[in-house]
Amino acid sequence: MKHSYLALFIAASLTPNFYAHAAQSAANTDSIERIEVAGQTIKSQGLSVKDATINGPFGDNLALQDIARSVTPISSELIEQLNITTLQDVLAVSPNTYSASGFGAPSLPTIRGQLGELFQDGTRRQAGNNGFGVPLSFNSVEQIDVVKGAPPVLFGSSQRNGGFVNLHSKAASTDESKGKVKLSAGRWDQYSAQVDYTAPIIKDKVGLRVSYEHLDEGSYYDYSGTKSDSLFAALRILPDDKSSWDINFELYQVEFTDNAGINRPTQALIDDGLYITGQGVQANGSTVPAAGSIVSPTGQVKIDRSTVLTDPDNQNEATTYLIHSIYKRELSANASLKNITYFQHLQREEIAQNSFVEIIDGADTAQNRTELTYRWNSDQQTIFAFDVRYNKVLGYSQFTTEADLPIDLTGPLSNRRIPLTDAQKARLVELSPGVFVSPGGQYDLDNDGSGDFNLSDTTDSRSWQTGLAIQQDSDWGDKLHTSVGYRVDFYDVEANDPIAPQGQVAASDSINEILHSGQVSFNYKLNSDYTTYGAASYNEATSNSMAGGTSLGGDNAISAQNFATENTLVEFGLKYAPTDRDWYADGAVFSQRRSLRNRDGSNTGIRTTGFESQVFYDAYPYWLSAGYSYIDARYDNSASSQDSAQVIDAFDNSRPDIIAGTGVGAPSFTAFAPSNRQVQGIPEQSFSFNGNYSINSKWQMGFSGLYTKSYPLDFLATVKIRDQYTLNVNTSYAFTPSTKLRLDVNNVTNQKNWRPVFEGGYFGATLAFPELPINAKLTLTHNF
Repeated sequence: MKHSYLALFIAASLTPNFYAHAAQSAANTDSIERIEVAGQTIKSQGLSVKDATINGPFGDNLALQDIARSVTPISSELIEQLNITTLQDVLAVSPNTYSASGFGAPSLPTIRGQLGELFQDGTRRQAGNNGFGVPLSFNSVEQIDVVKGAPPVLFGSSQRNGGFVNLHSKAASTDESKGKVKLSAGRWDQYSAQVDYTAPIIKDKVGLRVSYEHLDEGSYYDYSGTKSDSLFAALRILPDDKSSWDINFELYQVEFTDNAGINRPTQALIDDGLYITGQGVQANGSTVPAAGSIVSPTGQVKIDRSTVLTDPDNQNEATTYLIHSIYKRELSANASLKNITYFQHLQREEIAQNSFVEIIDGADTAQNRTELTYRWNSDQQTIFAFDVRYNKVLGYSQFTTEADLPIDLTGPLSNRRIPLTDAQKARLVELSPGVFVSPGGQYDLDNDGSGDFNLSDTTDSRSWQTGLAIQQDSDWGDKLHTSVGYRVDFYDVEANDPIAPQGQVAASDSINEILHSGQVSFNYKLNSDYTTYGAASYNEATSNSMAGGTSLGGDNAISAQNFATENTLVEFGLKYAPTDRDWYADGAVFSQRRSLRNRDGSNTGIRTTGFESQVFYDAYPYWLSAGYSYIDARYDNSASSQDSAQVIDAFDNSRPDIIAGTGVGAPSFTAFAPSNRQVQGIPEQSFSFNGNYSINSKWQMGFSGLYTKSYPLDFLATVKIRDQYTLNVNTSYAFTPSTKLRLDVNNVTNQKNWRPVFEGGYFGATLAFPELPINAKLTLTHNF
């Protein structure tokens, strides 16, 4: 008997990629015992979302099918397979994540038609002002979780509620040494290099990981490029078998381009690349771009799609560093503790020739959240959380004299530049020689009852956010699981004008608010393969300006409207995750009402309903995925606004053969009456697909594609982006088990696609972003 068990043990040990099933039978007591071993190859390549573990938003160590939300976890293997390098790339695999270009450098995700939040290791990162901010480096990232709907109660009240992305930092190894070198070169002189190495310092106790990435990228677009350096270090400490401590640090420095795309987006431009020429003229005869300028068309030409609103003399750079600490300890058989600490410092400076200025002279954010999980019995668990977040921002802004529609991009660079007049300077404050910004408050110098200054986002503000949360997870038998959560956040906010006009007492204000959020959900296992779920949440959120700061309004007060964004979600779904098959699939129907922050600081209600689905198949030599989205996004009987009402307002009617202009002049800020119109800039339907085939153990070939249905670019739907698609192909060859060369060819059919420039549709009648033509990148990876 013991020899039979020994034989079974040896067979299992020598075949680690097989699972064993043993069956025995005996005809009588004298028969010889038989052990039958049957095996099946494990075919997973680590590219299916089914096998991912989700940590953070709803608890720790959760399987995808056990989370009552639409979630797409993207592993490090999947990040590499899909060549994900920006937040926009997640739309290749996660439904309902179509996004605007974010002025060429997206800093926030777009989920279900609205900006979402960006978290890392469970804490909210500083990011852009309405999506425009500092580019994101993936040098520190091990896994990306894309979650639809507002953040859960454990993460707390935030600003953006379409959904969120939670980045998981790379972790150090305490038991083995390994490293990777990655070099890439692409079209338009795009080069990058990354070195990543981890090793134990004390075996099974302390490990260190260091990753460095350098980018030096030219661009298809005129006067554009990116240069960046990211240094990431991770330390893992395992004091004993009941606790762990991960400490991460990243330093990131970047010079990048604010790319506003092409102005004057007529239907002829979108469909045929035809651009109307002629510089706008002010009422006083000046050709410097300004509000109310009118263009007399001089012709219509085929514009080179690389000719965009950039300037070689623009300055745009940022430096940030982040520290994360994650400490976990098992206190007893029933209780565990997790403490997360986060600190980030950000500095940014952009001084553009079109008079736009955004200078963050220092933004500091610190957060600490402690979670105590107590398991009362095998069926009941409670999570208690105490959270404190501090945010301080000193920043200067000026965007009130920008004017894009009057500019003739086909003319000299001087067409794009906006030197300020003495009258304009008088409504601003000189920050440094030749750099004028808005004050952080309004002042009536001549006592005529109206303010004499232009206001932007200038602020010296600080905020304390203190949150208390509780979440109860319950199992009601083997099939039904429920979760109920509630959180309250106490806000203490103060804002000051850091650059008041000479002779004026700096404006300041403070406010205290209490915000609530709650959630309820259920999972019900229909059988071992299918799980159905439902979720509902209510969330009160904030509206902030650059770097999460708070600006004073025209009345020199912090608007209570900044704390009045109510958001709701109702979602039902079905998840298919069989343990004995290579498939995963899910689908969800949802209804979300949320608030969108407008440029003037007000909030606009938007209601979205829709359906989304994703399917994965992962079994060597194949890997396939597909995602489909349908979304009906409408203003919820709410007002909206645009830079101009419609593109034809920029032109007169002197050339009706080219365009029937209205002669209103542009830009001409337009507020639209409350309505239930379709939200501009969002495709109603989209379909994505990806695949990979291993020809043999060394050679692989893959593909990906995205299709979007026609959608309106502007509020009045006078211009539409037609149905469009993008196809990409890739192939890789492993010269050795450690060395691989990969070729990516993107937009292989060279489609002339477009997308919006800015979230929320504010520039829908003013700008459109031309996507890249066919391009290729070669990547060499060596593991050691």
